[in-house]
Amino acid sequence: MDHDEFSKKHQALKTAAREAPMEPGVYIMRDEEGRIIYVGKARLLKKRLNSYFSGSKDIKTATLIRRAHSIETIILASEYEALLLENTLIKQHSPRYNINLKDGKTYPVIRITAEEFPRIFRTRHIVEDKSLYFGPFPNVQAVDTMLELVEKLFPLRKCRVLRNRSGGSPRNNKGPCMYYHIGRCMAPCCGKISVEEYRSHVRRVQELLSGETESLIVNLTQKMHEAARELKFERAAQLRNAVRAIEDLSGESAVVDFDPEGRDYISWALEGVFTTFTVFSMRGGKMTGRELFRTHSAADEAESLETFAAAYYNPGRPPPPKIYLALGKGEEGEGETSVWRNGKWGLSRWFREQFGFEPEICPPREKHHAVILAMARQNAQEDLRRRLKERGAGPALDEMRKALGLRARPERIEGFDIAQLDGKHPVASLISFKNGVPDRKNYRHFKLRTVVGVVDDFAAMREAVSRRYSRLLREEKELPDLILIDGGIGQVNAAKGALNELGLDLDIVGLAKRAEELWLPQAKAPVVLSRQSEALKVLQFVRDETHRFATSLNQRLRSGDLFFPVLESVEGIGPRRAAALMNAYAGVAAIAAAAPAELAERCGLSLKAAKAVRTAAKLALEDQAAAKERLATSRSRSRQDRGAAVTLAAEAGAEPSGSAATEPGEAYPK
Repeated sequence: MDHDEFSKKHQALKTAAREAPMEPGVYIMRDEEGRIIYVGKARLLKKRLNSYFSGSKDIKTATLIRRAHSIETIILASEYEALLLENTLIKQHSPRYNINLKDGKTYPVIRITAEEFPRIFRTRHIVEDKSLYFGPFPNVQAVDTMLELVEKLFPLRKCRVLRNRSGGSPRNNKGPCMYYHIGRCMAPCCGKISVEEYRSHVRRVQELLSGETESLIVNLTQKMHEAARELKFERAAQLRNAVRAIEDLSGESAVVDFDPEGRDYISWALEGVFTTFTVFSMRGGKMTGRELFRTHSAADEAESLETFAAAYYNPGRPPPPKIYLALGKGEEGEGETSVWRNGKWGLSRWFREQFGFEPEICPPREKHHAVILAMARQNAQEDLRRRLKERGAGPALDEMRKALGLRARPERIEGFDIAQLDGKHPVASLISFKNGVPDRKNYRHFKLRTVVGVVDDFAAMREAVSRRYSRLLREEKELPDLILIDGGIGQVNAAKGALNELGLDLDIVGLAKRAEELWLPQAKAPVVLSRQSEALKVLQFVRDETHRFATSLNQRLRSGDLFFPVLESVEGIGPRRAAALMNAYAGVAAIAAAAPAELAERCGLSLKAAKAVRTAAKLALEDQAAAKERLATSRSRSRQDRGAAVTLAAEAGAEPSGSAATEPGEAYPK
């Protein structure tokens, strides 16, 4: 490789590092022939990869960079997940520049035995005897802290062989062992606890190890603060360590789960005609890697998914028994993206003909599967972001200019939409696109002033357009090449009238949802583009973004007044973070119902912060429900007291104090 080629390759690697996400994950370096030569993990991928290209390096690192031809990144939920996947990939591929891990070393797991009275302990060995396993956990100290907490809360038996059962050894008369007397065992060997009650404790331990820890963390945190107030600092420190251990270890691993059944997790991200599919494969209870596939199509999501699946699975890569898909919100076949037709997937017959069986298509009903799909979607979104940045929207914008007769290529598009509910909290959204890509730093909200209490979309649109462009004129800032109105000819003419009053002659078009028709000012008929048109896809993207942005603020104004302080009470959540949370969800009820992994992904939070936000939202809803119940009870008692007063007054022949005056001729019943 000559100097120019090396410089070009080195610059490409630096660009890949600079554009890597600020997320935890695994990075993979490949040589010129596509072989994996190094696998690494990072808490922040961008920061770690950039370190390879700054400062002087040792011989090994310099050699690695010289041999590397490309860098891939896999975004994961945490550094812990990255560590586990790194371990799996190194053992699977034996990269040249990684430490040899053929010694079989594994991380510890927590085992709950498959016995009548199960035991719980830490181990590094997996036994196929129907025992339950949780982990693996790289942090051995945190595992021991968690087991100590479990031992105190749920004192399961310790002995390997269950003593003193009927028909057992002569030691039956010796009674329970020392562990029972110090509160560390429930003595099932002596009949001190029934099988049903004992297993109820085991189920609670399973819930704790599966991540259902919100209420326990709240309870332990309260006890920690109480201990600190009472100056019992050693006890407070123990409780603090217990909370940290639960936060570090709670929840199942997404990349290692001990389920031997083969599964694929398919998610995707799309904008306009670009779609990126991500596949995470689980084989033998371990994630074996991630694959990205890029497509360019104007087909809808269901059709694109079926086309991708038919191309991805082949005789050399048959489908696994189960395929998990994010089918959207709602029931099967009724989600935002439905791959179901008449209760069946369109590829059911194709799978049977090609492979002789039909894999089970599963929505992610369980939290564990939802977490993996969320990671797959995040990887697809990151790749799609890079694609859009690399390509731009030149061809689509050229088509748009020609189809609408615009004066210039619409490199900057601004979109408007109105949201209100019976005239309450009327708002307008302004979003900005540059070269077909959202320019979010130029998004704006307008709390409308002239239409409060009045339902008048035309007047609302005139106010929003007038306020936006009168300000741009005053500040002598750049005007857009095209204005997109979410609506039909009425809204377009209202916006055009506002521009005329300002003396502006800007291109403007409306996109009506019902038939996806494009309306130009004063037009008698709409412009209708093909549903496969790239120009239409870009305009739909702009329209949908304006609607989302307007609706989100309106919902926040209606439901956020009460709950913003609740979200801001969580450490690390300020006004902007609280606004982002309310922007991403319709209200606090949705936040309380969301999985922590989903909250973390959508709102850029750590998993710890997401769990705290969810807990705060749940507590706020419980407080609200309790307050409503108290109010209802108070009103009920007030009515009862009032009724009693009326009765007493009637019996006494007098009007009760504070009652409404009776109409002439009206008397209280006697």
